Amino acid sequence: MAKPARIVLVTGFEPFGGDRCNPSQVIAESLHGRRVRGRRVHGAVLPCVFGDSLRCLESLLTTVNPELIVCLGLASARAAITPERVAINLDDARIPDNAGRQPIDQPIVAAGPAAYWSTLPVKAIVAELSARKLPAAVSQSAGTFVCNHVFYGLMDLLARPEHQGRRGGFIHVPAAARNGRGWRAPRRLTEGIAGAIETALRVRRDLAAVGGAIA
Repeated sequence: MAKPARIVLVTGFEPFGGDRCNPSQVIAESLHGRRVRGRRVHGAVLPCVFGDSLRCLESLLTTVNPELIVCLGLASARAAITPERVAINLDDARIPDNAGRQPIDQPIVAAGPAAYWSTLPVKAIVAELSARKLPAAVSQSAGTFVCNHVFYGLMDLLARPEHQGRRGGFIHVPAAARNGRGWRAPRRLTEGIAGAIETALRVRRDLAAVGGAIA
């Protein structure tokens, strides 16, 4: 594969679980075409479907040829922007995906490693977002639904020789404010992810700061 272009791929998800809007989709579409630290952002929306989402992502890696990949997803129960630290090799769906699929206790990649670490500077991202007055925290689990499916699949793709040199990871965003105000307004969330991208491009070695959790 050719040397990665100066492009950042940002993906969001279509709505799922009965929701009419997914803020990760809004953010990816809003960032499409923007320039961050001299790189052009390519925004794309993935289907919230096991398997299909990864095939779409793999196709984007080939056609877009990005140097950095930031996948986004919705975590409606969370009250902060949460960069994910680790992806696990497990599909265990509490609800069906948008195609009605509901895998239980299935590996994402047969014989794949149990987990992959993000190659985004997750603690530096949290520090940057906190400096922007945006609630942020390192997350130790991306769940076992399609978000983790895409996160693990992305990191498995990036582990292949043909993708050497690319970095990527996953960030969960909270539900957007219904009134369009406050820090969870779509505009503010979008600016937060733009800040996360800028930090990921600038910082190669993550901060040695506390980012753990007791539970």
